[in-house]
Amino acid sequence: MLAKLTAKNQLTLPKRAIQALGSPTHFPVEVADGRITLTPARLDAADAVRAKLAELGITEADVTDAVVALAGKLPVASPASPRQALGWHAEIDPATQPRTPRYPNVTR
Repeated sequence: MLAKLTAKNQLTLPKRAIQALGSPTHFPVEVADGRITLTPARLDAADAVRAKLAELGITEADVTDAVVALAGKLPVASPASPRQALGWHAEIDPATQPRTPRYPNVTR
């Protein structure tokens, strides 16, 4: 099988090869001895979070310290409704409020 490198340095891999590997979406790249090696990465949400924390230099001890520090600041009683938990007030009716764009910097 042959892979093609596009003008934008994107590598197009044969569909058959990707399907044979279970259709992975990420590949760590290694370059050694004049070869490029792609190995399928199995990522799930937890792995992505761990990778980001490691990238930022945040350790498990840092997370534990943050949880302990916030433990005394969290409300003890649960709110009467999910809207109250999110900071909605009784006098505000979300149905009558103008909708804030999800991505304000993107124009259509």
